[in-house]
Amino acid sequence: MTLAETGAGGRSLEETLERLVADVPDFPEPGVGFKDITPLLADHAGFTQVVEALAAPGRDADGNPTVTKVLGMESRGFILGAPAALHLGVGFVPVRKAGKLPRETHAVSYSLEYGEAILEIHTDAVAPGERVLVIDDVLATGGTAAATIELVERCGGIVAGVSVLLELGFLDPRSKLPGTQVHSLLVS
Repeated sequence: MTLAETGAGGRSLEETLERLVADVPDFPEPGVGFKDITPLLADHAGFTQVVEALAAPGRDADGNPTVTKVLGMESRGFILGAPAALHLGVGFVPVRKAGKLPRETHAVSYSLEYGEAILEIHTDAVAPGERVLVIDDVLATGGTAAATIELVERCGGIVAGVSVLLELGFLDPRSKLPGTQVHSLLVS
């Protein structure tokens, strides 16, 4: 078994997530349930276990990377995606909110659980034909992941999969990601 499966102290990945991810009701606005991952980030063993598990879909059965980049969406996708890229030995690309990237970008507008937003990627961040793994903390409605996939495709890249810490299954996010491999560490 790998550390991602059992973790330090013999904890399963599910036990680690249940112990270290806090539910915060009515944040950032009434009716929204926020998943606070800061306790997880502060726990070295738990954070390591999660990074390994998030990176796993970017490897083949022999442990070799099958992607050349990891993309993380602003902002918690940065925190999880960058160490996953290091773990895989590949580059990291940030997908940012509008106006945050300094050079030419592709932009996509999309719906959030509680509003509208725009995501951007540098036009040269992903080369045509390059395979990427998209990483984020929570897959809620699927809008952010779908927008990110659209950005990768505008660059000419191929999304090998989406890997997330938590999936809110009751919101049916996979319906917005047809044909996309989705790897969720915990589904609620």
